[in-house]
Amino acid sequence: MKFMKLGTRPDTFFSSSDSERSVYTEVATDLQILVGKCLYHLHKFPLLSKCLLLQALCAESGCGGDGDVIELAGFPGGAEAFEVCAKFCYGITITVSARKLVPLRCAAAHLGMSEAADRGNLVAKLDSFLASCLLRRWKDALAVLHSTRHNVPLCEELGLTSRCVDAVADLIANPAVAVVPAKSTSASPWWAHDVAELGVDMFWRIMVAVKSTGAVNEKTIGDALKTYARRWLPNVAKDGLAAEQPFDHAVGASVKQITTRHRLLLEKIVSLLPVDKDAVSCAFLLKLLKAANILSASPASKAELVRRVAWQLEEASVSDLLIPSVSCMSDMLYDVDAVAAILHEFALRHAAATAPARSPDDNSPGRSDGHRRSRSDESVGFDGARRSSSAAPVSQYALARVGRLVDTFLMEVAKDPHLPVEKLLAIAEAVPDSARPEHDGLYKVVDSYLKAHPEMSKSARKRLCRVLNCRRLSEKACSHAAQNELLPLRVVVQVLFFEHARAAALSGAPVAGELPSNIKALLSKSGSEEDDADRVDEQRLRALASGASPGDDWSVEGLRRAASKIATLRMKMEEDDEDDEEFVRKAGLSRSASLRFRAFCAMPTGNPKRMLSKLWPLGRSITADRH
Repeated sequence: MKFMKLGTRPDTFFSSSDSERSVYTEVATDLQILVGKCLYHLHKFPLLSKCLLLQALCAESGCGGDGDVIELAGFPGGAEAFEVCAKFCYGITITVSARKLVPLRCAAAHLGMSEAADRGNLVAKLDSFLASCLLRRWKDALAVLHSTRHNVPLCEELGLTSRCVDAVADLIANPAVAVVPAKSTSASPWWAHDVAELGVDMFWRIMVAVKSTGAVNEKTIGDALKTYARRWLPNVAKDGLAAEQPFDHAVGASVKQITTRHRLLLEKIVSLLPVDKDAVSCAFLLKLLKAANILSASPASKAELVRRVAWQLEEASVSDLLIPSVSCMSDMLYDVDAVAAILHEFALRHAAATAPARSPDDNSPGRSDGHRRSRSDESVGFDGARRSSSAAPVSQYALARVGRLVDTFLMEVAKDPHLPVEKLLAIAEAVPDSARPEHDGLYKVVDSYLKAHPEMSKSARKRLCRVLNCRRLSEKACSHAAQNELLPLRVVVQVLFFEHARAAALSGAPVAGELPSNIKALLSKSGSEEDDADRVDEQRLRALASGASPGDDWSVEGLRRAASKIATLRMKMEEDDEDDEEFVRKAGLSRSASLRFRAFCAMPTGNPKRMLSKLWPLGRSITADRH
């Protein structure tokens, strides 16, 4: 660290008492100056010749004797800085270092020790030393900048802070032109750890200046932001905040003050995030989002973090998405609303970049394949085009990765007994359909939620199972679903039908467009029967899934009795659809979702015998054999 010596005379200052200082000379003192609690007995000639302030004060007060005292209230740097300035006036040797320059420069400016008072005065010498030496060396420049925090208003007025900030930024952008430390071997830039010791305001100004030079790539800036966040932001845990060190070394600060400082720091970091997608990792952004939730950051900062996470959601892990809930209005373990907002932004990004433009006449809310359309697809027409300018293309690999990520995340949060089914459905349906080539993961989510919420009603279980597309279940998942007693009866029927169709396709046999006759017979039960009968039906279905005989009456008389109950079954299905449509209307969803089961399971409206006409030859042959 560099230093500068001024003056040649030895130090002759001494203490006459605990609160009085004087200088030993053969001439009696004729000027008394009070700085803080220390009274100085000095001489007019050496001080007034170099200090414009003392000239003006002496002229105003008319002090002419040793009894008159000039008080310098609020002197910058205190008595120590004033004494150094006084020694300079007497020609006594003083030493100026990087840490002492700022208080001495502020004291000299306050006393008016400029070129207007005397040639070669203290202000000019300090400015020359600062520009020619200190601001050209990394450690010295940082030391000067550190010391400006003790006299912030005056340093801003004198331009010391801005000069130091610009000098540090230039050293970062052009390290070859000055003395800088050896390159760091860590992942962080060589300058990041030193700059991380600064306060948030200084750090923000330096980073803005560095970015304005354009000489530092955005990945390096992102690494520096990560280093600073690790240094000052608290560790985010489910039970609150746990900071290793108080921000700005605040001793005795209240929890509210510390939280406010951390919130300011977080918002400053968010405002400095580079534009480049790969400049910071998705895990780092999600950690910032967790901290933003706990610190109650501004909505603008949260929205920016959500948008940035959506840009690179395929890089996230499940542990990153498990954001602790801090809401006093809910007992949920995790903040699923934040994840829903991220998925909404991701869906907009995908839709705006890849989805074809919708025709003004295309107002159909349904889907031709009978499966419920995801909410992310339905929202494209409203604001997908508006966000197209900021959207980045999403590859099919990234889509599939996000689909697996969301399903794994839902498997974790589904175990929360306080999670409403509506919130789980909102997240499940926020993923584009193309992100799930198979629904095995989604089936595990449904199964986990049903196990964690055994008190769910039948209608709630139906709503939950609407997200499943049985056509996309693997053979293993179908086998498990057919034996799953928690699933609604109709879901089991669909699983059995598609399993039957898959087996027929593999064997090369033609696939009928209707359900197998034994499953139809189970569905032909009257809707007015009790839950015990429903349980018997489920047992029969699962017996069919395992290859066992249903044990029903498949004679002609039995089939006619089944056909006579079709009208009653149709009425029951219509009532169920009305209940489903009422839920859909309250939730503000598309009617296409409520029509999925009707298209799939509804019986023909014509003569019931036509539906069973193919079964009559079988019944007649059985009767003939019996006769």
